[in-house]
Amino acid sequence: MHIGIDVGGTNTDAVLMSGSCALAAVKTNTTDDVTSGIVSALEKLQRQHGFEPADVQAVMIGTTHFLNALVEARRLAPTAALRLGLPATSSLPPMTDWPDHLVKAIRGRHYLCRGGHEFDGRHIAELDEGEVRRAAADMAGHGVRSVAITSVFSPINKEFEARAADIVRSEIPEISVSLSHEIGRIGLLERENATVINAALRELAGHIVDGLSSSLSAAGVQAPLYLSQNDGTLMDVDFARRYPVATFASGPTNSMRGAALLSGLDTCAVVDVGGTTSDVGILRSGFPREATSEVTVAGIRTNFRMPDILSVGMGGGSRVRTGPQELTIGPDSVGSGLQERALVFGGDTLTATDIAVAAGRVEIGDPALVGHLDKGFVAAVLERIAMDVAELVERMRTTAQSLPVVAVGGGSVLLPDRVEGCGEVHRPQNYAVANAVGAAIAQVSGEVDRIFPTPPGQRDSVLDGAKQEAVERAVATGAVPTSVSIVECEEIPLPYLPGNAARIRVKAVGTLALED
Repeated sequence: MHIGIDVGGTNTDAVLMSGSCALAAVKTNTTDDVTSGIVSALEKLQRQHGFEPADVQAVMIGTTHFLNALVEARRLAPTAALRLGLPATSSLPPMTDWPDHLVKAIRGRHYLCRGGHEFDGRHIAELDEGEVRRAAADMAGHGVRSVAITSVFSPINKEFEARAADIVRSEIPEISVSLSHEIGRIGLLERENATVINAALRELAGHIVDGLSSSLSAAGVQAPLYLSQNDGTLMDVDFARRYPVATFASGPTNSMRGAALLSGLDTCAVVDVGGTTSDVGILRSGFPREATSEVTVAGIRTNFRMPDILSVGMGGGSRVRTGPQELTIGPDSVGSGLQERALVFGGDTLTATDIAVAAGRVEIGDPALVGHLDKGFVAAVLERIAMDVAELVERMRTTAQSLPVVAVGGGSVLLPDRVEGCGEVHRPQNYAVANAVGAAIAQVSGEVDRIFPTPPGQRDSVLDGAKQEAVERAVATGAVPTSVSIVECEEIPLPYLPGNAARIRVKAVGTLALED
């Protein structure tokens, strides 16, 4: 048996799984400290389907801890950005495009040093080690506890980042170091931004992972802990400590992976309606389609791996208002206060959940408390929601081919049985906890993404070598060797580089090996 948990802004969902079968599923309010909500969810699972904690083989958690910390600008470490690129790049120093309040929250400092590479691999300038040492000394003097090191075109050649990291660690042994070639892609500012975010969250990552482990121990569960990544696969706790940014989109990604299992569809549009937001994404071969352009997180442009998701502030807890001109649904939500503030629970705030109850789509709370709502008004709200969702799905389509739609999340009762332009809406069993199911069934992956020389006549052997390396990385991460398969293979020729070079990106995915 294994347990999947997904922590959302409104609810914490948990499922007890045996293989791909859900033995128990619960939904509880997300608490301010989050971890106590996880303990409560585990207790409810135990009451619903008794199990011995020793029989749990693994726990998979999708969490909003790190994204919330960035959005709320709290619990972030004093962070410095060290860029290697002079004499180039000086016109746009690090964190140029950051919101001021976030720069203040991390007490952001930046340093520009000589180094970096041209697009063809030539050095912009040789690394000045003395310059890096002076920067490190200044960091120590200003209380910097985490540093993001970025070198121009480091995804092509990481040598300067690795050497600068060694120098900084020798000067400040206790500092946390994040390297941009391990986090982002080509695109200096976006890659640097992602690395600085990761660096600012490194201290919090240690506290959160320790807290999650403690909450499991308090429930008597000693099984290995894994966290969900943005791409729908798992990472162990050591990886999570180093790369907390990899969890940012785990919520919608888990919902999409759960939708694939519960519906039996591996290529479809998934609409996840939670308590606060609705997320729309596309599944291809059972995994979320990744964004190909920059992704903005808390007002900061980044380019690390993220699913291609459209999100709107419309969910079960969204406030419904009627103005002189139009009806509005959200974007503000009562969030985790739904059971105190919604009309059906005796509150004084009209929410989308009240509309669903008044329409007879769900039985929660006291339906008599919304009996006064005009039927025409209720129908108008539901029609508006259906139109908004149909527009989101249409915006996500990249071909003329119609996609089936799978609705998941507790708020998906707001959706009709058919969406204009998309046909029937699939709402599978356990749809309300699809996010926790997605976390529980998540697999492990290995990825290769770098520049390869491809001599004439050797392209196939180079591709085969990259695929084998990705498979070996998946196995090293914990995948059952016989279960690993290649799910993505992308080759981009780079004619401006010598040696007939190409950027090759391969992802291999396999089932997590669980101890008997």
